[in-house]
Amino acid sequence: MRSKTPVDPRDVPITHPDKVLFPDDGITKADLARYYLLAAPFLLPHARGRPVSMQRFPDGIGREGFYLKRAPDHFPEWIARASIPVKERGETQPQVVVENAATLAYLAGQDCVTLHVWPSRADRPDVPDRLVLDLDPPGEGDFHAVKEMARLVKDLLEETGLVPWVMTTGSRGLHVAA
Repeated sequence: MRSKTPVDPRDVPITHPDKVLFPDDGITKADLARYYLLAAPFLLPHARGRPVSMQRFPDGIGREGFYLKRAPDHFPEWIARASIPVKERGETQPQVVVENAATLAYLAGQDCVTLHVWPSRADRPDVPDRLVLDLDPPGEGDFHAVKEMARLVKDLLEETGLVPWVMTTGSRGLHVAA
């Protein structure tokens, strides 16, 4: 039996809400959860129905984090999951699928700073329906060059009939997706 999804994502309990994840700016887990809730109307159309790999930073971004694909057993039952094949092991594993703002708030509470959204949907994990081009400046290069390249790639994709959009990568570059 699945437990009920919180109606109001602000009702998602965040353990240690004052724990600082971004030490240079004093941004806490509670701050990150609030940010995810504000970003939800923009993020959910791109993430809904897709598995995510979580990049978690239990000691804040100043320390090494880790990637987590498998949805831990302790995650509440209301968090959507997809059974994803792991070809190397000949088995499947449950992965989180972000379906609502409450899930975003919960992931912030799990020190999940970055969500890596799959280019395929949970019901067809082996059939990507999204193209993502990762553009980074060379070395400590000029971000202006990355912006110009993103514009050129966007124009080329539009010429082929695709509908591209640009996203920041969370690092130093841009993603052009279609």
